[in-house]
Amino acid sequence: MHFNFHFLKFLCPELEKVFCGAEIVECFSQNKDELVIGSTKDEKDIFIRANLLPSVSCVSFPDNFKRSKRNTVSLFPEIIGKKIAKIEVINYERAFIATLDSGDMLVFKLHGTRSNILFYQKDDLLPNLVFRNELKEDKNLILSDLPKNLQTDNDAFLSLEGNASKFLPTLGKIPREWLKNQGYIESDIGGKWALMQELLDMLDSPLYSIIKEGSEYLLSLLPEKDAIFQTSDPIRACNELFRYRVVIQSFEKEKQTWLKQLHDQQKRTKSYIQKTGERLEQLLNETSPAHIADVIMANLHAIEPNIEHVHLFNFYSGKEEIFKLKMGQSPQKYAENLYRKSKNRKKEIEQLSQNLAEKEKLFQQNATWLDEMIAFNDFRSLRDFIKNNHLTPKSKEQEEQVPFKRFEFEGFEVLVGKSAKSNDDMLRNFAWKEDLWLHAKDVSGSHVLIKYRSGINFPKTVLERAAELAAYYSKNKNESLSPVIYTPAKFVRKVKGTPPGAVMVEKENVLMVRPTGPKDDPN
Repeated sequence: MHFNFHFLKFLCPELEKVFCGAEIVECFSQNKDELVIGSTKDEKDIFIRANLLPSVSCVSFPDNFKRSKRNTVSLFPEIIGKKIAKIEVINYERAFIATLDSGDMLVFKLHGTRSNILFYQKDDLLPNLVFRNELKEDKNLILSDLPKNLQTDNDAFLSLEGNASKFLPTLGKIPREWLKNQGYIESDIGGKWALMQELLDMLDSPLYSIIKEGSEYLLSLLPEKDAIFQTSDPIRACNELFRYRVVIQSFEKEKQTWLKQLHDQQKRTKSYIQKTGERLEQLLNETSPAHIADVIMANLHAIEPNIEHVHLFNFYSGKEEIFKLKMGQSPQKYAENLYRKSKNRKKEIEQLSQNLAEKEKLFQQNATWLDEMIAFNDFRSLRDFIKNNHLTPKSKEQEEQVPFKRFEFEGFEVLVGKSAKSNDDMLRNFAWKEDLWLHAKDVSGSHVLIKYRSGINFPKTVLERAAELAAYYSKNKNESLSPVIYTPAKFVRKVKGTPPGAVMVEKENVLMVRPTGPKDDPN
């Protein structure tokens, strides 16, 4: 219930003691929705700092405040040089007025997400300036419409049949919750009046407590057993609430965002490890296609033409087994296909094993990061950790500086286009005729270039790795195997009038690979 009438009626007299006679020397903003008013009294600096962000609206009164040299703008020039003559609460409102010696007024309207600061020149009905211009209705706010006259006697209470919200709409969430917990709803009208009087007595002799509800810090005027902070000084309560809401709450929110990001990545990584492990186990436990091919080739003499199944002795298992053949295809050709399939299977097992090891390493790394991050209690430690471990993704602006992702394998630079338009840009401005160009066959995807190194042939391992990237950054990403075409860049040309990314290719070669992303890819 921070900054409602029941608190402001105690805060304003204390503020008047501190600020009455203070000369305003500066008024500026250096953060979004934050206004700072600097004044001096008896050769001492005193400040009003209003943070009106919808999520953490709050006001504090620090003894010192260092203005930034950059990203700061001066505001409300009309109040500079004037003195604060009076500070008073607006009757039954979440607002107070700082009246200046000129008769001008600053109104602090503390309406939660619609909080604002308005400047009224003497005798003007409407504000001359408002701090948050996006709140357009405030520009037509007549100051005399703000005060409310509420009847708080027993007759008014009876006429409203004990409806607490109508009787005293200024109560706020915490006092209403107190009434509910005391059995207010079930009580008769006499019991309700007694509870209301008890509540008002507590509000008229408050002990200011800061409490936490969920992720939010609140100010309560009621006795609180689980208070984080307590004081009888309303200005000190304001300053502490500001620290908890603006500094600590913001830090906890940022920390929770990073923790959630790591937890989500852990879930994805764990799921990948489970699925990849199951697939790897399946491959390792099934009979190798090469073994079947060996048995077929060893028994060609016993296989009759044009049959689909044959009983053969499997010298790997030591048993007589049924082997499936393919109609219309010779046993030799069928065995040849099995050998090729076995080679791809071996490659898939190697790749899955490598991916699994990398993901398990990432899972352990994330677990360590989570343990470390949980212990952080301040912005500096958290942000230094984020920076040192390179957890902040590159901004979109940084990513768009060049039209490609850049990788390096065995000393060769590999470029991968980011979009169809980027593919054209990369081919036009970054490709040389002897570079090797790659693309997933017959599907849309990124263009890939292996940059030529004078006098050095492209190693097969580099070619295969670049092909895996071409397959990964294409529509074949989720396939077990993908055909990828490759050719020197001089045989690739853009035809005028074709869509972005479309090219004509001559003298292409084809390579079968498993789509595999960069090792640090989180997906």
